[in-house]
Amino acid sequence: MSTAGVDVPVWRVLTGYVRPFRWVLVAGAVLSLATGAAGLALPLVVRELITGLQSHQGVAGLLVLMSVLVLANAAIGAVGSFLLDRTAESVVLLARRDLVSRLLWLRIPAVDAAEPGDLMSRVTADTTLLRQVTTGSLVSAVTSTLMLVATVILMALLDPVLLTVTLGALVVAQVVVRLVIPRIHRAAKQAQEAVGVMGAALERVLGALRTVKASGAENRERDRLHQAAFQAWRGGVRAAKWEAVAGNIGGLAMQLAFITVIGLGGARVVSGAIDVGTLVAFLLYLLYLMPPLRDLINAATQYQRGAAAVVRIREVETMPAETPDEPAPPGEPAVPEPDRRPVSVAFEQVRFRYRAELPDVHHGVSFTVPAGGMTAFVGPSGAGKTTVFSLIERFYEPDTGRILVDGTDIRDWPLSRLRAAIGYVEQDAPVLSGTLRDNLLFGAPQASAEQVAEVLVTTRLDSLIGRLPEGLDTTVGLRGIKLSGGERQRIAIARALLRHPRLLLLDEVTSQLDAVNEAALRATIADAAATTTVLVVAHRLSTVTMADRIVVMDTGQVRAIGTHADLVAGDPLYAELAATQLLATADAD
Repeated sequence: MSTAGVDVPVWRVLTGYVRPFRWVLVAGAVLSLATGAAGLALPLVVRELITGLQSHQGVAGLLVLMSVLVLANAAIGAVGSFLLDRTAESVVLLARRDLVSRLLWLRIPAVDAAEPGDLMSRVTADTTLLRQVTTGSLVSAVTSTLMLVATVILMALLDPVLLTVTLGALVVAQVVVRLVIPRIHRAAKQAQEAVGVMGAALERVLGALRTVKASGAENRERDRLHQAAFQAWRGGVRAAKWEAVAGNIGGLAMQLAFITVIGLGGARVVSGAIDVGTLVAFLLYLLYLMPPLRDLINAATQYQRGAAAVVRIREVETMPAETPDEPAPPGEPAVPEPDRRPVSVAFEQVRFRYRAELPDVHHGVSFTVPAGGMTAFVGPSGAGKTTVFSLIERFYEPDTGRILVDGTDIRDWPLSRLRAAIGYVEQDAPVLSGTLRDNLLFGAPQASAEQVAEVLVTTRLDSLIGRLPEGLDTTVGLRGIKLSGGERQRIAIARALLRHPRLLLLDEVTSQLDAVNEAALRATIADAAATTTVLVVAHRLSTVTMADRIVVMDTGQVRAIGTHADLVAGDPLYAELAATQLLATADAD
């Protein structure tokens, strides 16, 4: 996937995610600092307690103060942690909503170039890492730094000599961690990419599981998935290895500092440079120094994991997307009254290729379809017939030339209004997971029960619904797996008809229908052609011959336009296609 446009600094992207929640983050950070402040006060109280015990003074008040500090530390810490964790979840929610919205508006060429499983991984797995980097990295880095500075200042007030030893250990730890951090970033990015590859491989298999089983390919696909899982494991283990090195280097440095401070501090007590209470307080601060140091190291490692995820998320955010329609001007309705009149369609010298490295699919395609009636597109496979429909829907943009719908360049149509005027039945008649009702109303959620009942009769689905115990509330399974090919095709047709389109695009809609249902559908198409413009890609002669006009395409060009009788007499390719269909029909009979 291209990384163009993803060179925005990671910290800036993260700042954009947390900006809506900045005041909650500030509150959580303040509470965390208050927790730390309560903890920092304890060693000073302990020093006074030891001094009081040595001088045989009363220490009851100091014990009460210590208890209050401990309880306050726990209570404030709990509230602060909840606020930060809640904010982290909110950041993940915001990122997922933004990504899902972006995915739904992606241009079709961008989706063609991506793996669906990898895109899903970015929405699910990569966004989860933002939870850690938001609180565990950004906030923890600030609070831990402040706590570290405050602790060092208090240690300096107690004994600058012992502080020098401590700072030496901190410098060594920092140097080692800075060497390790880039390795964590590379390993984390490789691990996230491997998870995306595994998701894409799994989606590929589950999307064609019957083919996998019928081909006896279970073992090969299992090995492929196992290899993808192993690559994810290897990247994760590599990142964990360097994280362990970074974390333990910090801990080792502090342990060495602790041992040194005990030895040197004991000598300074014996020499009278400091008293025992000061040494104990310094040791407690040394122990208090370890959590913020550890948190800073963890923040650095989590930031690297989050940075790898942010890069992948940012790649999706910079993929080409369709531009939503502009809001309606003041005084105009947001949704104009629908126009039910049929539209004309015209292609003017359209050239198009799916990708720059591929040959042209259309070589100067030109034709005009008047409003109303039925026009059939015929030609050999690969002639560019289905591409005509994809260009009309603006799934793709032509390289040169113009496409006019109702006399207006489709680039000047508001995209939502253009597609609202079109009913499109794709070649593979996709059906979505859910119920039959969900699928029928998918393109026209406002359709009434009477309109649904009417279209069920029109597409001969009423008998199917009547046989099902749950009727329209019957689930169809993943991609309509519980339905036959013909049933899926009729549902897709019913879904398009419910939209009452001004332009109806039908791509091989009779390919999986039996003779009875095909005849009924032809009657439905004829009825629709009386009130709308119908364009049909068809190979069956029975469908083609009922068209008002036929467009013959070959190798990305329009070679002839006319009626069936005209083309049989005047176009050798069409005559050959028609003869082949007649022979096929005769053999079938």
